[in-house]
Amino acid sequence: MTKAVIIYGGNTRKSRLKGVLDKAEKFLSENQFEFETILVHELPAEDLISANFKSEPIIEANAKVAAAEVVIIVTPIYKAAYSGILKTYLDLLPQKGFEGKTVLPLVLGGSFGHLLVIDYALKPVLSALGARMILKGAFVLDTQVEYAENDQFLIHPQAEERLDHVLHLVREEESRRASSIHK
Repeated sequence: MTKAVIIYGGNTRKSRLKGVLDKAEKFLSENQFEFETILVHELPAEDLISANFKSEPIIEANAKVAAAEVVIIVTPIYKAAYSGILKTYLDLLPQKGFEGKTVLPLVLGGSFGHLLVIDYALKPVLSALGARMILKGAFVLDTQVEYAENDQFLIHPQAEERLDHVLHLVREEESRRASSIHK
């Protein structure tokens, strides 16, 4: 069974970004991935800000990343960049923390004017962490995710289609990797 980890760079479980997270978690569940989610905003703020590499919660989160074959990054876009919350955690990963992993960025932003954030802001950091297999990510407009009731979210069909497409790329890549290992 393929192990995955989702790194959630939002600042709350109540934002529209949670709809993107829910979609990714549902996909992993339905496709028999073993996965865990790191909610960065729930890690100790002082440890993140002070770069406390000895923090037990940070060590535990890093162990989840180390054990994963797939890493899904879920982040909002603020001021044409991924969240600072996400950056504080990425700074605490080992230098080659994403080496040998399939990485998929999923971002939520206010306008398609920020569409290139994945390529020009996020991918360089992921590459610096050793990622070589960075899949084409998905950009979702925040207006394409609506809060329903009972902490559920509705995703606009166009955005749902984009997310489905890139999430299926994860499954295809992992199938390719598994078949090459067994040859």
